[in-house]
Amino acid sequence: MSGYSPSLQWIKLTEEAIANEPSWNFVSCVYRTTINGVTRHVTTTWSKNLINISLQITIEPLSEDEDPSTCKIDVKTWQFWGKKGLKSFPINGKRVDVFWNLRSAKFANGAPEPCSDYHVALVSDHEMVLLLGDQEQEAFRRTKSKPWLAKPVLVLKEENVFGKNLFTVRTMLGDGGREHHVVIEAALCENYEPEMWIGVDGIVSVRVANLHWRFRGYEEFQVDGIPVQVLWDVHDWLYMEPNTGSGMFIFRQSTNDFDPDSLSCEVNPNEDDCIEFCHFLHVWKIT
Repeated sequence: MSGYSPSLQWIKLTEEAIANEPSWNFVSCVYRTTINGVTRHVTTTWSKNLINISLQITIEPLSEDEDPSTCKIDVKTWQFWGKKGLKSFPINGKRVDVFWNLRSAKFANGAPEPCSDYHVALVSDHEMVLLLGDQEQEAFRRTKSKPWLAKPVLVLKEENVFGKNLFTVRTMLGDGGREHHVVIEAALCENYEPEMWIGVDGIVSVRVANLHWRFRGYEEFQVDGIPVQVLWDVHDWLYMEPNTGSGMFIFRQSTNDFDPDSLSCEVNPNEDDCIEFCHFLHVWKIT
């Protein structure tokens, strides 16, 4: 029987939540939105190394004959003037503008994606296509754009997470896509049977005992009364050398049936009943 118990303060970020992040620290999101009357997917990828933060915005093409449209913003951490700007690029003959202001942006524990006090706005034909950040009023005032007819929907998020035994992320689950805090905690001490806990907003939703036998698995729980499925594969935590392999977690909220033996997420813009949201985590244990 294990003598280990999970932390009581699930939401509190600790020094071991994120440490010594590699240069490939990234957060990537896929949004479904409408650009010039056409439904498209827009991918945003935040990445960070010791001296640079970058945001790449990619708009999917309408056919295989087209190339994706891409805009990249590089911000040196010591520069003030580069943290606010405007870039434009064409898509199908129409201009798309990207406005950003990261001068007051706050970052949590070395994460590449800001958590507050910033905006990145994608505007086409005087209409807001996508808005990142919490400075909504300032973004609309600055861009002089009209609100979207259909609000963009976050359909997929993928990121690397780093820590020793405790890993914390923000994710959109439950009714209305409200943001929640998810904590994954692992006990892999030599003196005890390996265990793992997954909590949402301070409540333990999943407890996995004896990870030697359940290093791959699937559970279902509810967030705001909405079913959420979590799939995990932590084989590398147990059987690989330290710092050489990641655990994989997928949080899925869907109205469709799916195969729990398949660690995958599909995003299809032509299906109205596709997966509502999927969060893919690569969780790296750092010794």
